[in-house]
Amino acid sequence: MSVILPIVVALAAAFAIEAAATARRVSLRPGDVAIRLGAYALIMAFWFVFSWRPWLAGFSIVTTIVVTVLVNRLKRRVLGEPLVFSDLALLRQVPQHPELYYTTPLTHPKTAVPLLLGAGCAAFWYTVEPAALPHGLGASLAAIVALPLALLALGFAARTRHGRAAFAARFPAPDLEADVARTGVLATMLAYWARRDAEAAAPSPAGKLSLPPGRGDEVVVVVQLESFMDPARLGGPTLPMMERVRGEAVQYGRLTVPTHGAYTMRSEHAALTGREGASLGFGGFDPYLSGGGREPTSLARLARAASYETVFVHPYHPDFFDRAGVMRELGFDRLIMIEDFSDAPRVGPYVGDASVAERILAEVRGRKGPILVFCSTMENHGPWKPGRLAGIDDPLGQYFHHVGNAGRAVEALIDGLAAEEATLCVYGDHAPSLPCYRPGDGDPRTDYALFRFGRPRAGAPQRIDLRIAALGCRLRDAVRSETT
Repeated sequence: MSVILPIVVALAAAFAIEAAATARRVSLRPGDVAIRLGAYALIMAFWFVFSWRPWLAGFSIVTTIVVTVLVNRLKRRVLGEPLVFSDLALLRQVPQHPELYYTTPLTHPKTAVPLLLGAGCAAFWYTVEPAALPHGLGASLAAIVALPLALLALGFAARTRHGRAAFAARFPAPDLEADVARTGVLATMLAYWARRDAEAAAPSPAGKLSLPPGRGDEVVVVVQLESFMDPARLGGPTLPMMERVRGEAVQYGRLTVPTHGAYTMRSEHAALTGREGASLGFGGFDPYLSGGGREPTSLARLARAASYETVFVHPYHPDFFDRAGVMRELGFDRLIMIEDFSDAPRVGPYVGDASVAERILAEVRGRKGPILVFCSTMENHGPWKPGRLAGIDDPLGQYFHHVGNAGRAVEALIDGLAAEEATLCVYGDHAPSLPCYRPGDGDPRTDYALFRFGRPRAGAPQRIDLRIAALGCRLRDAVRSETT
């Protein structure tokens, strides 16, 4: 009874807290409630392993739920979607790259004081509550070993054929909002992780490299502009770049992207593969975590098969999103990353877009044959917070400053590629995550433009609104073999 009562109280409290914080009506179907409570029990058992004190473990699961609810609410407000399993994999990036997040160092009082208080309370509680271990040294040791082994066995069971079939029956396809309302955030995260793991274990169908007929462009440059959208849509200045887009591009328009304010890898993957996120199943939440770049028909692989040199440019660290490994898998022969921009000026915390444009043009000028350059910029990456730019503390003002630099960098590329037989594509990976522009505010689409140089114009620029995967498919028209 000394163990059962804390479990019942903790699970009931966790259920009540999460149910109160859920916008949708919580499912009370027995199967759904069992899954939700089962997830709580697993986390409670995890904490129980470290203490063998049932009330302390119960307090820990309630605390876990409170923290999860608060973080989930913040993510919904900023990015427009609930927590998902891939967010756990991204947690390691927070201490590695704190400048990318609205976080404070562990040594800051706002962070250090709650952590120390929590640790102190747990230590005090540890001394007050007796351990719920069975009497006798042998029985105690057996219990200490048995519970972790049981948790590990449960994890392995979930990866068996029957375990995967059970998860597939309950979670046949991603439906994040409905599943969170049905089984809770924790259960959905655990189930989606298991489903993604099952998909990754399944053999991938062999893809065929199918090159479009005809002769391709000598130079193909694709630039993914960080958090880019026409600033006039946010009440900002008119970019000269946008005037040139409407007058000189082959086509341009609004671009439907998979997310708001974050998850660059979703847009990047769609552009490089021409695949919609829905086609990736549970891997669509983080295509790089799931597939690791193993896409046999990616744009870079197609270009390499057509004898193009393939270059990926990203002025940031190679471990971020594991881009170094992923990009090599996607078919890029050469990577130009933060170490190659050691002398480049920073605009705010990141390498300026002007330096990136200069490096792209240098690669084009130094080529020995046809070349594909795919670039992901960084200058306009959030967070936009005080101290980022001298004399500009307003987040929107900072954004307009950076997006103006992005526009000038694109104009430099237009001018630098005008004499080449080239395709230039620029697009925004997602809308900015600004306090004045949250999910649901205005049009969530970004902007894109496609230029073709060195060939006769077929007519006036056309506005064609696209999904980003369709833009990825359109880019394949520029990459063709010289001999086909």
